[in-house]
Amino acid sequence: MKASVDKDTCIGCGLCPATCPEVFSLEDDGLAVAIEGEIPENVQGDAEAARDGCPVSAIDIED
Repeated sequence: MKASVDKDTCIGCGLCPATCPEVFSLEDDGLAVAIEGEIPENVQGDAEAARDGCPVSAIDIED
């Protein structure tokens, strides 16, 4: 599974890094970014919770 964040949609609310800091972080521009590689298996549920909780649906997770 891989995560991505749509920078054009992201509002930088900080929910995703608060929910799953192993996968998401905020960059200097205040917007979220996802790790480049595969989501670690032990945090896949947290990454999906971050996606589901995103208020603007900016996060995508693909198998």
